[in-house]
Amino acid sequence: MALASAGVALRGTGVGANMPYDAKKYGPDVELNEPAFIHSSVQIYGKVRVGREASIWPNTVIRAENYEIVIGEMTNIQDLVMVHVGDRTGTYVGANCSITHHVTIHGCRIGDNCLIGINATLMDNSEIGDNCIVGAGAVLTAGTIIPDNSIIVGAPAKAIKTRNNYVANRWNAWLYQINAHAYREGNHRGWDGADFVRQAKDKMKELMAEFDALKKAGAAIAREE
Repeated sequence: MALASAGVALRGTGVGANMPYDAKKYGPDVELNEPAFIHSSVQIYGKVRVGREASIWPNTVIRAENYEIVIGEMTNIQDLVMVHVGDRTGTYVGANCSITHHVTIHGCRIGDNCLIGINATLMDNSEIGDNCIVGAGAVLTAGTIIPDNSIIVGAPAKAIKTRNNYVANRWNAWLYQINAHAYREGNHRGWDGADFVRQAKDKMKELMAEFDALKKAGAAIAREE
């Protein structure tokens, strides 16, 4: 596998023959801060900021006719996601998040290191803390507030368990960073082969050690409750 273990060697190098993504393609208010990958079918309108090493996958639509949308570093917005502002607030997605297939996020706020499951819906003024997992098909109604380290399911959604998902969710975000750089090179088999399996195992060990160090240091992001 040609990619470095975290894709760092390819950071900001551009599509194919070192062509950077051009924010002007999407409009004057779009800001692209060296994303890892944006598929050609993606539609972005209005005031949108995309963080470093983020990736946006096929047929995603992102619209900010007022307020703003911010997508954090290393976050992946997967296929067929709809991201829109609310009537009274923007939409903010933290770093190292996975917004999975067919999700709708609308005028809400998502913390760092979160995974939003397939076909979930997050409505206006809902907020999710750090290190959370939202189950597939969950519906967060307007104004729902979810604390850090929660597992959330149902329609209407509610937290059913407390667990810090820092390691698992950051690992998933890393998988998509690797995949993003593979796609950027025209390689659609970035997760295949023994080299990748070894990389993935090493990354999991690295993240577990990182989390243990954060716990020992008393870092808030590593709290279990």
